[in-house]
Amino acid sequence: MRASQLLVIALVVLAALSFAARRHSVQRRERGAAMSAAAAAAGGTGVSIAFVTVPDKDVGHKIARSLVENKLAACVNIIPGVESVYWWDGKVNTDPELILKIKTRSSLVPALTAHVKGLHPYDECEVTAVDVTGGSESYLNWVLESTDSSAQSAAAT
Repeated sequence: MRASQLLVIALVVLAALSFAARRHSVQRRERGAAMSAAAAAAGGTGVSIAFVTVPDKDVGHKIARSLVENKLAACVNIIPGVESVYWWDGKVNTDPELILKIKTRSSLVPALTAHVKGLHPYDECEVTAVDVTGGSESYLNWVLESTDSSAQSAAAT
């Protein structure tokens, strides 16, 4: 074979690989769009952000790692420097805390709550969640893809 023929063959192979990569990317976007469309039809994105206060970094890391490992959360931010003022035991208390900002599927909030309560040292720990009504579609799809709806029952243990 001549060099020109080899070059043509190489270009054809590269074009085929490029087409396959683009097709995979389009399929992934279409799958993500379908998930987003289904969530939107149900009245939301299917993603929630949960907030949990913790007494220190060690507790925060323990809970965050467990949530992500059990696919109950896609990502947990550990935010330091919070001072909480609250009513407990008949008086006003003030304590330094950290906040966990947890990105999860809305359907996983009950299992996430049970999981946090099982690990948390407080008698009554804060676990609150808000639905995400919009945002970066690719990020929201990543949250959905990084969490596992089958974790709902398994992670409560």
